[in-house]
Amino acid sequence: MRKLFYVLCFMLAGFPVLAKTKFYSANNPLFRYTGRVDFTKPEIPRFYAPGVYVEVGFEGSYCELWLNDEELYGKYHNYITVVIDGGTPQRIKLKQKENRIIVGDKLSEGKHQLLICKGTEAGIGYIDFVGIRCEKLLPAKPAPVRKIEFMGNSITCGMGSNSTALPCGEGDWYDQSDAYQSYGAITARTLNSGYHLSSVSGIGLMHSCCDHKFVMPQLFDKINFRDNELVWDFSRYQPDVLSICLGQNDGVQDSATFAKNYLSFIANIRKVYPNTTIVCLSSPMADAKLATFMQAQLSAIVKHQCQNGDKNIYYHVFEKQYQAGCSYHPSVKEHYEIAAQLSAFIKKIKGWN
Repeated sequence: MRKLFYVLCFMLAGFPVLAKTKFYSANNPLFRYTGRVDFTKPEIPRFYAPGVYVEVGFEGSYCELWLNDEELYGKYHNYITVVIDGGTPQRIKLKQKENRIIVGDKLSEGKHQLLICKGTEAGIGYIDFVGIRCEKLLPAKPAPVRKIEFMGNSITCGMGSNSTALPCGEGDWYDQSDAYQSYGAITARTLNSGYHLSSVSGIGLMHSCCDHKFVMPQLFDKINFRDNELVWDFSRYQPDVLSICLGQNDGVQDSATFAKNYLSFIANIRKVYPNTTIVCLSSPMADAKLATFMQAQLSAIVKHQCQNGDKNIYYHVFEKQYQAGCSYHPSVKEHYEIAAQLSAFIKKIKGWN
């Protein structure tokens, strides 16, 4: 009887807080979305790609997220990262089809900033953002002027990087993925830029691994990076910089064939991004043989483009091999090292402070 009394007291103590809150649907104009979001149903925007994020402000000590998980194959569960007031990222695994997650119930009274980022890639399924419950919804902080897009494979997805909650080798293949702390997202935050992660684990330029039937040039125009009718409208996001990090899954190929495919892809990219600075990257996971091949190829490709009038293209080769994470992928710590190199390079070529 005494135990029931304490439980009731605990529940009643929370009622005054909840009574002050209300639900705000995802189609409220105060929510700001960044990434390839599917707005087919505006009231429940759909996130496929890793790193898609939504920002908003809110007032009060309480905040609850409402999200639906596709539960792909009846078993996959996406991860999200939640950041309040620029604090420590909370990495959360969704547990069921419909999720209501309290991310703050003892926050300080007053105004707060909230960011929700999809931590896992399209291959784990989509997330539908339904809305949040809080005392009052407020505008997000001003959006950064700069825009960057990071194209790549599992490295760019942040796969295998974060083993703090689950050690390498345990759980499913995506359980250590962390798009929010991938080199692209870190680089963008370092440069005060918005970002898209256009990345798929296993994808290549001309050869993909892991039973993938498609390569990046075939999927670049898709919202969910799958072979379907969900076509992305490139006018919605014109990046100042596009980095391309492909080649790890291709491996060492015939030089002429690789260069031909890379140049063809750049030509198609230029049709949608005529003014974007392109940075061609080596693979952070490359061994000495692949790194040597990539450096020679990227140098020749950039030289060819410049000689043919496209001088807004560069290449960068990473200093070493990064594979301290799961399945020989970069760890979170190494993603910060990769981002430090890339941030410095982009600052230099763009003249950004």
